[in-house]
Amino acid sequence: MDSLLKTALVYDPFNLHHTLDGHPENYRRLEGTWALLEDDGILQRLERVESKAAPRNALLRVHTQEHVNRVQAMAERGGGRLDADTYVNVDSYQAALLAAGGVIAVVDAVMQGQVKNGFALVRPPGHHATIDRAMGFCLFGNVAIAARWAQDHYGIQRVMIIDFDVHHGNGTETIFYNDPSVLFYSIHQYPHYPGSGTIDERGAAAGIGTTINVPAPPRAGDAGYLHAFRQIAEPAARRFKPELILLSAGFDGHWMDPLADINLSISGYVEQVRAVMALADELCHGRLICALEGGYHLEVLAHSILSTLRMLSESKEGISDPFGPSPVEERDINALVAEVRRLHKL
Repeated sequence: MDSLLKTALVYDPFNLHHTLDGHPENYRRLEGTWALLEDDGILQRLERVESKAAPRNALLRVHTQEHVNRVQAMAERGGGRLDADTYVNVDSYQAALLAAGGVIAVVDAVMQGQVKNGFALVRPPGHHATIDRAMGFCLFGNVAIAARWAQDHYGIQRVMIIDFDVHHGNGTETIFYNDPSVLFYSIHQYPHYPGSGTIDERGAAAGIGTTINVPAPPRAGDAGYLHAFRQIAEPAARRFKPELILLSAGFDGHWMDPLADINLSISGYVEQVRAVMALADELCHGRLICALEGGYHLEVLAHSILSTLRMLSESKEGISDPFGPSPVEERDINALVAEVRRLHKL
């Protein structure tokens, strides 16, 4: 097989060690997904990439030393809470290093030409972790760390980060808010946790215009999300001309997920992935790295990831969606999309 048709996958079972009984972000998220991938047989058609812990200097490119030390010290003490939502156990620091390192490993595989694209099946997630704080189940900013890695090690000048997790990627936003070399596009339910991500958050200083938020109302649904992508993310990307695209792939916007009400379907997610792939093909030689963020209905998460991997690897099997479309009527978000386009002069 031509290497440029291959899709990389990184997964380290040590990530299961980061867990807390009763917490929605627990080891079962990956355990059930991995079981489905094994049963399906898709793993035989993917390029497995070895997971390695992210080096400390990679973390310090986006986080303060105090923050990294705080997570490490809490794990060494046996664990605890960094905030009401975000826990640490004795293995969490190492799991978080492997999560960030897993995304880096996929960046390496793509940038070195071993594969065309890839998926990092990692946890804990990362997009809420700010420069100096863990929050929202996230310890370190996996995607942000990987973006800086690509810039530092491969001479990439412009990175686009797309975040379709149902929660605003406030951590990624704050890390790159003043940085014109990273275009951040987030579509998310609003108002909702963490309370940020309004259309007025557009970056600052030299980074004005390279943060784009689409604060979607409940029930925006498949059509609304895809319309926003076509009308906002695509023209913004063409203007920015990224050399690499990173996708914060959170699947908690599904209509069956317990933590939100945006009412997407697995088929809707796949259409978004298809659109991101087409954009990567058009602008940056197909270079696309996806990293798992949220998704808390275990069966939905597993089938969403399987379907995404089938799309990335151009599998003939197609979408695996046993749940179907949302039974709730979608909400029109055309006015919101038009306003974001106006603000960003698209």
